[in-house]
Amino acid sequence: MRWIAGAVLTLVCAAGMAQNPSDAQVRARLEQVANSYTANNAFMGAVLVTDGDRVLLDKGYGMAVLEWNISNTPNTKFRLGSVTKQFTAALVLLMQQDGKLNINDPVSKYLPDTPKTWEKITLANLLGHTSGIPNFTSFKEFGAWAASAHTWNEEYAFFKDKPLDFEPGTKFSYSNSNYEVLGGIVEKVSGKKYGDLLRERIFAPLGMNDSGLDSDDLILPKRAEGYTPEPKGMMVARSESMSVPFSAGSIYSTTGDLLKWEHGLFDGKLLSADSLKALITPGKGDYGLGVMIHNEDGVKVVEHGGGIEGFNSNLIYVPDKRICVVVLANVNGAAPEQMGHQLLDVTLGKPVVLATERKAVTIAKEELAKFVGVYDLMPNFSLTIAQAEVGLTVRGTARGFPANRPTCRCADSTRGSEIARAGSHARHAVPLP
Repeated sequence: MRWIAGAVLTLVCAAGMAQNPSDAQVRARLEQVANSYTANNAFMGAVLVTDGDRVLLDKGYGMAVLEWNISNTPNTKFRLGSVTKQFTAALVLLMQQDGKLNINDPVSKYLPDTPKTWEKITLANLLGHTSGIPNFTSFKEFGAWAASAHTWNEEYAFFKDKPLDFEPGTKFSYSNSNYEVLGGIVEKVSGKKYGDLLRERIFAPLGMNDSGLDSDDLILPKRAEGYTPEPKGMMVARSESMSVPFSAGSIYSTTGDLLKWEHGLFDGKLLSADSLKALITPGKGDYGLGVMIHNEDGVKVVEHGGGIEGFNSNLIYVPDKRICVVVLANVNGAAPEQMGHQLLDVTLGKPVVLATERKAVTIAKEELAKFVGVYDLMPNFSLTIAQAEVGLTVRGTARGFPANRPTCRCADSTRGSEIARAGSHARHAVPLP
């Protein structure tokens, strides 16, 4: 197993537009970037980019439902996968503001039947993925188990007695189990269902009328169908029961509602100043509470990605500049993260070079052979590079929602790591020719 630090798979940056571009130039370049991902339906979805109160790009791409030739629009609803986690974290912080819990308390205070191995695990450990509780979506039996609906108690029992991966608080390891536990805790301390709490405490106050907690029997107007690219063409994604991702990944929303969320969150309409600070203060693995935090040339960027069968998402916010980038896709693949960061770079005035603008160079087979191997880009995601008759091939493998499944794209095409990047290691991963 080899580890890389961003040197092998790196995007080349060169001037893509003039210095100090006009709004018209920025908008044109943003559209050009988004359009570059749509060939052969590699990206279908909706994209929203704003700079303060200025909307720079707000558009749907490809089909929401291929069978009926229904196009994606800014009003199309998509499953978010692990973008859900920041909403769960916000609910926990709201419960703390209400005096109903404290994130420094042990989990056993709220769930008395926790295993003895959990006695040192706090709510803060759950929020920051430092608990050591194994990721239940990585269990080999997860795929078959998740096909049926389960109660929270059944989900909890599915993983609670497994050995911890490490001593609580000593490491960062992304685990959906953490946020499943948090969902049960907020229900217990509030006496209300998780979906009702979302609506009452977050969606309704912020006017997020097109967001909610998905379920297996929900008839949802303007819902996008989820697709998975396969060698024989685009296939309708087979979904697990939506009872399973729950507070770790079951929210649906639109690009416009997610903009309301970011503005409401960072404009002080929801959390206290102390709670917001806790949410976006990076801990181990550059993870805050339900979000990743990193710096772009000294500018703080708060983001999280998501992936579930048929859907990938990326939500990025720059608090100091009030820049928001939302990319929601109804086809599994790399586009939401890669496109999201390129859109952010354009909005920040940085140069971006698209694949069509790169110049090909010839590399000897002997040199290419040096890159063959398996590369861990994230705790739950690796790339296998192999030599082909011409060039190299790259294959991604993700552990998570659903069970381990290889993909022919250089991306997290399942749930699990949810494109919740461990640091910035995966940002510049791109397909090889």
